[in-house]
Amino acid sequence: MKANITIMPGDGVGPEITREAVKVLQAIETSFGHDFTLEEVLFGGIAIDESGSPYPEETQRSCKNSDAVLLGSVGGPKWSDPNMKVRPEKEGLLEMRAHLGVYANIRPIKTYPQLIENSPIKNRYLDNIDMVFVRELTGGIYFGKKEKTESSASDICEYSKTEIERITRVAANIAQDRRKKITSVDKANVMATSQLWRSTTTELIAEEYTDLELEHIFIDAAAMHLLSRPADFDVILTDNLFGDILTDEAAILTGSIGMLPSACLGENSFGVFEPIHGSAPDIANQGIANPCGAILSAAMLLQYSLNLKEEAQVIEQSVSGVIEDGILTKDLTESSYVSTEEVGTAVMEKILQT
Repeated sequence: MKANITIMPGDGVGPEITREAVKVLQAIETSFGHDFTLEEVLFGGIAIDESGSPYPEETQRSCKNSDAVLLGSVGGPKWSDPNMKVRPEKEGLLEMRAHLGVYANIRPIKTYPQLIENSPIKNRYLDNIDMVFVRELTGGIYFGKKEKTESSASDICEYSKTEIERITRVAANIAQDRRKKITSVDKANVMATSQLWRSTTTELIAEEYTDLELEHIFIDAAAMHLLSRPADFDVILTDNLFGDILTDEAAILTGSIGMLPSACLGENSFGVFEPIHGSAPDIANQGIANPCGAILSAAMLLQYSLNLKEEAQVIEQSVSGVIEDGILTKDLTESSYVSTEEVGTAVMEKILQT
């Protein structure tokens, strides 16, 4: 297969972890006879420094002309002043998502037996966790009208029925290949948008996906049950704000946020793929960042955008094998840890041996 992939290393640890994910993609290219054209472009804080914009025109063109985008991380203290005219998150990430039409955020949460001790949650709650969050990404309170004066401020939360139906179908299609259960999270007892969310999801699933089980749960209950009975969840469907909060909460189940990948999907299989962690400027350029989230994001890229499911599975199995071998970065072990590059090389070698 031939494919064009835009690479946006970004800021902080982004270049370090992205380098290892690219190494893994190239190993897949070699092992399976594919032809990947990789174009590296600026994005985030480094792009502000170079061009004045976190999402320059050259980067926009590259993204639009690609089959998928692999992103490292963005932001850092240098660009964190809320009074700055342009910031990596708002004028970068949010604008990029809207521009590319990536409206569905997919975040799998899976525990590895070897890493259970790393989680602050009691071990008995952590067996057999395998869930997927499906978060609406381009609507809701983050994209609503905002007003601010010296004495008051407001953020409008707005959703259309069409937006809710679109994200619900994404969740339903994923659920059909899993345990056929969707948990929809809302606050329908007080919020009008949540009332529309609940009625729309109920109607759509009943009409189009009769083989699926749909349950509704309030956001406060979801936050509690995510820690007290996490193995009960399969596919969790949320709006933008609730999904942002719950997915970060769920990250502690795995023992390290560095293990977690994500996908931001649009129409026609196009997507932006990135680890869920931030730029971690405090450990940048030390060679200790965990590249597994970025590597597993590359696996999601192969699965969702290029429909290379076998290749994606090989990456996932290789990451699992490296963990079983005890080849771990500093966030996963208190002693005998290895570098970012060594983990990436170990995953690459397992792929080449497949």
